[in-house]
Amino acid sequence: MLAVRDPAVERLDLFKAGAKNQMKVVSISNLDALKVLDKGTGATSYGCDQRWFGTEHQRSSGCGPSVASSIMLYLKRYRYANANELCCQNRCAEFMEEVWEYVTPKERGIPTTGMFCESLRSYVQSKGLTLEFYSCDIPEDKSARPVISEIVLFLETALLKDIPVAFLNLCNGCEENLDRWHWVTVISMEYEELKESVIIHFLDEGIIKTIDLALWHETTTLGGGFVYFSVR
Repeated sequence: MLAVRDPAVERLDLFKAGAKNQMKVVSISNLDALKVLDKGTGATSYGCDQRWFGTEHQRSSGCGPSVASSIMLYLKRYRYANANELCCQNRCAEFMEEVWEYVTPKERGIPTTGMFCESLRSYVQSKGLTLEFYSCDIPEDKSARPVISEIVLFLETALLKDIPVAFLNLCNGCEENLDRWHWVTVISMEYEELKESVIIHFLDEGIIKTIDLALWHETTTLGGGFVYFSVR
């Protein structure tokens, strides 16, 4: 057990407790189900980290498979297993390699929500499962993008169903706390009723990060998209 709590987790707890009364907060219900233990060092991280892959190519291009693995891990552990037991990093890495065989980046990675859904569908079908996929694309053409309230509704629907969301960012615009051409795992969102301020918390590189979604939506030049899925 850590002597000092992760400040990002404390911040999430404060929001859930209503520390910001003017903000509405939605979140997955059990962040600990995504906590991963490195038995060698005793360190903990959140979600699957692409740096755990075995080859340099996988480590440099494996954000999509890592996010797919994280969400599958959450659904599996929280819904069907004992989420109170810390998941082992070695086993997570093995699971990631299994997912990689189906969710495999091409020359340009996994640059669309459609490619992400189709490759993950192949994986779950190999396991005898069926997924329902839901996506929200943010086009490069700014005039064709859904308004921020539509994106908030999409994310809220997924998080209220207790499902993390895969987020593809092709260009981070003026939002500095986000890598371009990259997938991350959204775990919570807070926003004002007028949607003028929308903050999302996501997992990347084993830690919890935060961005201003409204700023990203306004300034990204290439867009991206969001995906969530549930087992039928």
